[in-house]
Amino acid sequence: MTDHRPDVTVQALVDHYGLEPMPLEGGLFRRTWAGTAGARAREDGRPEGSAILVLLSPDDGQFSAMHRLPGDEVWHFYLGDPVELLLLGPDGDHRVVVLGPDVLGGQYVQFTVPAGTWMGGRVAPGGRWSLFGCTMAPGFVSSDYEGGDAGTLCAQYPAAAERIRALCRPGVPLRHPADAEGRTG
Repeated sequence: MTDHRPDVTVQALVDHYGLEPMPLEGGLFRRTWAGTAGARAREDGRPEGSAILVLLSPDDGQFSAMHRLPGDEVWHFYLGDPVELLLLGPDGDHRVVVLGPDVLGGQYVQFTVPAGTWMGGRVAPGGRWSLFGCTMAPGFVSSDYEGGDAGTLCAQYPAAAERIRALCRPGVPLRHPADAEGRTG
């Protein structure tokens, strides 16, 4: 795994970036950007783009639960140990992409997950923590999030069932709750 400076701990990163628990999906995060193009906003109310920082740590049970989004999402590796990203395609295929610093060894520092692809991630076995970012355009709104049900996904992707079960959160809602006006988040 990656050599860590001893003073770079999960708590030091949480404190430095002001990270908080990410609802439903898991991990610790902070939204760092939600922008519009100039002074105009989109008609649908969503930002032109958005970016978040995410910290995962197996010691804290932090992983990115299986979910999918209606738009492409770009994952960016920043620091720490590699992240294993399970991807379940709409055509029934599955694969694991590794985000990390060993780009000549097949890892990615940046990877785009296509719209509608189920995804879930965790720190690679033996790792302590991973700091990465996710960017979307148009920007993320909470109603975009669709969590994955382990039983349903395992039935659709039986060859990846063990990984799917490890990346689902039983008992956690699969959608953000709607407010009185029907919006989520």
